[in-house]
Amino acid sequence: MTDPTTPATGGPLVVRTPDELRRALDGRGRVGLVPTMGALHGGHRTLMRLAREKAETVVVSVFVNPLQFGPNEDLDRYPRDLPADVGVCAEEGVDVVFAPEVETMYPAEQMVTVDAGAMGERLEGASRPGHFTGVLTVVTKLFQLVRPDLAVFGEKDAQQIALVRRMVVDLNLPVEIVGAPTLRDADGLASSSRNVYLDAEHRDSALTLSRALRAGVEATAGGAEGVREAARAVLDEAAKATPPVELDYLALVDPATFAEASPEHRGDAVLAVAARVGPTRLIDNVSVTL
Repeated sequence: MTDPTTPATGGPLVVRTPDELRRALDGRGRVGLVPTMGALHGGHRTLMRLAREKAETVVVSVFVNPLQFGPNEDLDRYPRDLPADVGVCAEEGVDVVFAPEVETMYPAEQMVTVDAGAMGERLEGASRPGHFTGVLTVVTKLFQLVRPDLAVFGEKDAQQIALVRRMVVDLNLPVEIVGAPTLRDADGLASSSRNVYLDAEHRDSALTLSRALRAGVEATAGGAEGVREAARAVLDEAAKATPPVELDYLALVDPATFAEASPEHRGDAVLAVAARVGPTRLIDNVSVTL
């Protein structure tokens, strides 16, 4: 068994196994967890800062979870750079980085999983079958291992955080779920680990996603259908651009269920979009009040 390690320059304790994690957190007080798959960027920094405001000890998990990737997705090419991630955590004052191997998280074939239910079969779940079962299963494992008082998730993954919140309620898990607003670059693109795949031309096309969402927000006077039409008009033009934006879905949904909002819907809703720009699949969303 290896001992937990701290970078020579100081910074967080880096642990790899459940035993190391337990020793690292013994007597640490109120614990805040930030679950990540690494490739940390500015959006992750906002999650860490929010966790720091609310907890005495901040734990960042870095684990590329194979259970949430489909057979034709980018598991093998997903960016991995643990030293750089630890450096980001050091700059943000993180106390512990939990970076387990796949064999640690899944020592045998995973036979028991957390079913995401009907909400997990919509939008992202329809495009990526089994994705949310993988997400909820690994989040449950992390909750069991870290035993956090709170966990911080980004609102860019709106369906994910909605499902995690519902899981916590339905399974009586003693964890407070905290949402952090989406961080955007100056040009409006939502921060994402997959943005590193975008060259200058693809990035310019990718900006269409946030422009479509803004158009939808500005069309709330037209009700649910007006919001959808305004956003779709932007995306229809983007489909003709070079390089084109290949739309996966555009949906205005009830934030409690992620079912499509009816034409008569009033109150809060989520306008969500997923599209492929070249080889890169991106998602984004915005809250809308009708």
